[in-house]
Amino acid sequence: MKRLIATIALAAAVVTVLLAGAVTAAHATPISRANAVRVAKDYLQTQGFSFGGLVDQLKFEGFSRSDARYGAGHAGANWFRQAVRVARDYLQTQGFSFSGMVSQLEFEKFTRRQAVYGAHAVGL
Repeated sequence: MKRLIATIALAAAVVTVLLAGAVTAAHATPISRANAVRVAKDYLQTQGFSFGGLVDQLKFEGFSRSDARYGAGHAGANWFRQAVRVARDYLQTQGFSFSGMVSQLEFEKFTRRQAVYGAHAVGL
């Protein structure tokens, strides 16, 4: 009987450890995720970002990668419009060829499609 109780206790401990490691940020930090969305929306009101760029910015602000991705993904951005916005901002200060703008937007972590769209939309 003691052996059965010890085995059950060990199994319960193993399950507890495994479950603790399986708890995702989605389950653990709903307030942090809401704050990540709020901060992401604030950033998008003042400047253009790619999804990846916004995730990086949120991570820099101290959000976990999971919360940062959630915040960027739920901020309501149209990433194609953001590419146009960033391309326009660049053209206000410097000249670009089409391929140069596409490369710059990809460097800013826009997808190839978003970068091409942004470059075309600003007339390049």
